[in-house]
Amino acid sequence: MTDPIPEPMKDSLSSGSDARIFQIVEKLLAEKRSGDEPSLEQVAKDHPDLIEEVKELWKVANLAEEFGSFSGIQESRSDSKGDLLCVEKSNEQILSDKGMDDYELLEEIGRGGMGVIYRARQKSLNRIVALKMVLRGLTASSSDLTRFRAEAESAARLKHPNVVPVYEVGEFDGLPFFSMQYIEGTTLAKKLANRPMKGHESTKLLLPVVEAIAEAHQQGILHRDLKPSNILIDKNGRAFVTDFGLAKRIVPDSDDEPEKNYQEFVTQTGAIIGTPSYMSPEQAAGSRGVIGPASDIYSLGAILYTTLTGRPPFQAASSFDTVLMVLEQDPIPPRVLNPQADRDLEMIAMKCLQKPVDLRYNSANELAADLKSYLANEPIEARSSHFTQIFSRLFQESHHAPILENWGLLLMLHSGVLLVLCLVTNGLQLSGVSDRWPYLMLWTLGMGTWAVIFWNLRHRAGPTTFVERQIAHVWAGSMIIDTMLYVIEYQLQFPVLTLSPILGPVGGIVFLMKASMLSGWFYIHAMALFLTGIAMAWLQQQSLIPNLGITLFGVVSSLCFFLPGLKYYRQSKKSAK
Repeated sequence: MTDPIPEPMKDSLSSGSDARIFQIVEKLLAEKRSGDEPSLEQVAKDHPDLIEEVKELWKVANLAEEFGSFSGIQESRSDSKGDLLCVEKSNEQILSDKGMDDYELLEEIGRGGMGVIYRARQKSLNRIVALKMVLRGLTASSSDLTRFRAEAESAARLKHPNVVPVYEVGEFDGLPFFSMQYIEGTTLAKKLANRPMKGHESTKLLLPVVEAIAEAHQQGILHRDLKPSNILIDKNGRAFVTDFGLAKRIVPDSDDEPEKNYQEFVTQTGAIIGTPSYMSPEQAAGSRGVIGPASDIYSLGAILYTTLTGRPPFQAASSFDTVLMVLEQDPIPPRVLNPQADRDLEMIAMKCLQKPVDLRYNSANELAADLKSYLANEPIEARSSHFTQIFSRLFQESHHAPILENWGLLLMLHSGVLLVLCLVTNGLQLSGVSDRWPYLMLWTLGMGTWAVIFWNLRHRAGPTTFVERQIAHVWAGSMIIDTMLYVIEYQLQFPVLTLSPILGPVGGIVFLMKASMLSGWFYIHAMALFLTGIAMAWLQQQSLIPNLGITLFGVVSSLCFFLPGLKYYRQSKKSAK
């Protein structure tokens, strides 16, 4: 078993509390490997001072464990003498032991995390079928058996010409099996091994697949593991969807809206479901993600992207790194990788691959309609944009917004520090202090020391993400500008704090960047700080009233930090429950 905790994270662990956190997470992993359910609730009782840090590290370790456990699938054979699919037994012995004399195994054609698929002959009907059986026999866990039965039931419910049909679902000695149509041909993954596909060719191939998934959603079934290797292509070039091993039943909240307002019928808290290069961000987010039909739409877009470029939208040296890319980065436009890729299909794929769920197609039927429009040389919906749509999305949170849960308390503390600095600065100004050094020392040493404390406190809460580092750089840049104002004033021989109204626009730019990366609500904060700069300049021009411009900036900017900090602090507390 590979170590699920990345080496860089191990290196950052020191003695004391960090070592205790590491030991707790190792214990949780050991419980998981032994088949027990790890209990974070018990950790919270035993180690209340470490629970937040344990949760953060557990997410990363559990994620790596999930993918690490898949790496040895091909070698996962048991030495037990029980009822297993082991090489010592002949095909006939396996079936005879299970009482399945109607099937004759011909050859193994596939193997996955929980099942093995044989090309078999059904004797009673004299036909070739694909027979799927539980991989681990009587050693299979209850979750393995539940998942296997769920796959059989999901596939059997679907009646669509482009879904591999299930012939028989049965059970012998408590072990489920099912037989399905044997598709003689290849997979889309193998077809794409050598080159990308031409636009019309890929669209004609994928359109029936998208329609099949639309039918599955209508029947209340999510596939959750759509990828090129799960799309079979027969000798006539006809595509079939297969492998519903991760399928999930969903039920609509309202009979009037059969394709909206879905909720999961069964949940699995904290699970990372899918294949990294083709999973949606909400799948990659585990317990933070709400998985619905839009997740399958994302995967369909990833498949379309692969047909256009010959590679998935995200791929890295490890599954863990790929998941981080899915969560944090945007895919490279297909035409950058393949200049011959069609512009309209690029637009369709990129619409599917939007990280915010609401920016994707509302349903698989809408995606199918756009593919049909492309084939008919008609305008596609992916190109259209209405002002009302743009305005309604302006204040929405991005997929990166949940990282602010790690910043909630820190933002509130920062608002207090900033307000105190501004009040002291304005107090020095009103007291007639004209020497620059007290102000310069206050803002360099004071704010610099707080920045170091802030970032160390953030690191204690868990690993920082790519977006957090971007925000930190923007923030640091604004602090450097604030300090440089004193130097510029000195060079221009201006009285101290003459350029202080610029603090408003500089702060506004910081929140403008945060609005583009995190939440559209920060546009309001940015506008407030821009207007604050104008108000500070006006106050500076008045001679009859005290110049309280710095205090005004402190109040406005501290509120801009405190209010979102309070929101995300409360949100983090809810997530922790």
